[in-house]
Amino acid sequence: MTTRSTNHDWLAKTPETALEPELPICDPHHHLWDFRPGGVQARYFLDEMLEDLSGGHNIVSSVFIECGTMLRADGPRPMRFVGETEFANGQAAMSASGQYGPARIAAGIVATAELMGGDAVGEVLDAQIAAGNGRVKGIREGAFWHPSPEVRNHRTEPPEGLFGRADFRAGFKQLAARGLSFDMLCFHTQIAEAADLARAFPDTTMILNHLGGPIGVGPYAGRASEVFADWRGKIDAIAELPNVVVKLGGVNMDFNGYGWEDRPAAPSGQQLADATRPWYEHAIQAFGPDRCMFESNFPVDKSSCSYTVVWNSFKILSKGYSASERAAMFHDTAARVYRL
Repeated sequence: MTTRSTNHDWLAKTPETALEPELPICDPHHHLWDFRPGGVQARYFLDEMLEDLSGGHNIVSSVFIECGTMLRADGPRPMRFVGETEFANGQAAMSASGQYGPARIAAGIVATAELMGGDAVGEVLDAQIAAGNGRVKGIREGAFWHPSPEVRNHRTEPPEGLFGRADFRAGFKQLAARGLSFDMLCFHTQIAEAADLARAFPDTTMILNHLGGPIGVGPYAGRASEVFADWRGKIDAIAELPNVVVKLGGVNMDFNGYGWEDRPAAPSGQQLADATRPWYEHAIQAFGPDRCMFESNFPVDKSSCSYTVVWNSFKILSKGYSASERAAMFHDTAARVYRL
């Protein structure tokens, strides 16, 4: 029996039918976890995700992104993160059996490692690759950091300027030799740091998460036009680097400042599209569809909308693009970048 999100009844106030249900989708960014009290859904396993997928969108594959779940209880600290990959690979193996439907959940896995471990991190990377049984495609280590106490930092409490640290880069340089990509999780205020990292490692494919993390709370509340102008310039600069691609999504979190969760009913796909369109259109213009991939960021974005609604919003946003451009953004870019 699946567990429900804490806002299940609120989401149910905005029922929608999946638009263009035949369009193939690779969801390149979602999590699976358990024991997450305080979040929108404390448990999110394969069953819970399949329940969200039941709205009718044609999800053919997906990529699991590290989220600090199921770490090993003992052993050397750097190796404890391998437990998460073992867990995700087990969920993926269940999906790959075909007994849970045609979607291949967690066909790709983005694991994590403490790259500040420098040269010693190579052993951890090799263990992650082995644990994924061919599914580990990349690494993510969150860099969310901001001096304001009103902006929540990443759960791992990274230091300021993580991407520029010498010890971090000593570990980072080992990714390319293993064919691993890197998912960059940063706020819009850190995009220039992400660009500097990408510039320093041109042989590593890097995926900018969540449109670069525009902040809309704390010192940025009520300053959307200023944030957009600052973000736009930084996006243009990082898009010039050919080894960087971008995930289109993940802007329905509380720190983005829309406040969807405080409204009487969840937003519709059209409402989401209308509110967020400028971010998507500029990112697509800067990177081009072949370097863009729509993402759900579930169950995190579930605090603001349903799975059916978020993909409807992407389909509404992309109506003006050609069939080949839409195929790239909904499936092909993700499948190519994550080598599915």
